[in-house]
Amino acid sequence: MEQLPAVDAVLISHNHYDHLDRRTVRQLARRFPQAEFIVPLGLKRWFRRYRLKAHELDWWQSLPLGELTVYATPARHWSMRTLWDRNRSLWCGWVIHHPALRFYFSGDSGYSERLAEIGQRLGPFDVAALPIGAYAPRWFMQEQHMDPQQSVALYRELNQPRAIPIHWGVFELADESLDEPPQQLNLALSEAGLEQHQFLPLKIGERIALQDAQQALSLRPAVQRKE
Repeated sequence: MEQLPAVDAVLISHNHYDHLDRRTVRQLARRFPQAEFIVPLGLKRWFRRYRLKAHELDWWQSLPLGELTVYATPARHWSMRTLWDRNRSLWCGWVIHHPALRFYFSGDSGYSERLAEIGQRLGPFDVAALPIGAYAPRWFMQEQHMDPQQSVALYRELNQPRAIPIHWGVFELADESLDEPPQQLNLALSEAGLEQHQFLPLKIGERIALQDAQQALSLRPAVQRKE
């Protein structure tokens, strides 16, 4: 946490514990009191409980933040933190518009052909962060998590922006091994006639500088990786 650069905004996709951690949120709020928390519909109440301010958005709603505009986008998922609050708050992806770049973060989501509407309404995107992990077994996970083949399908429906695979390699949430998703991603890309470099998997702490829009923006890691 102490190695983070200045944080202007924190976007929360949904309330599952691997995406919304109370200790982390409070530490962020203390270290970066100016940071804006932006959350899906129904989740502001959780932040109020800890005396934290948050902006709440429904799907397709937007919020201006300086040069940025943040949009909440549909996702195929669910929410729950206790036995009594299932689907009491929304879940979402995020689109960030900057004059020089458009970025799409899918959040946790199962595949749906309707996700292509996000690109039609808010694209074209320069970069998309798409999930590839926690997909096995399919009979159980398909409603909530894409597999690599579906991520590649969505990638093509979004007109093939630069893509960063996410939601893999950290928590053991499903039956596949932690290192299986990128292997399956490479297979899916090959089967689709695409090059492996069209998805850019990053290690924790690794960074990629975006050459788009005359190098106006770059993606940087929160923490530099120590070899």
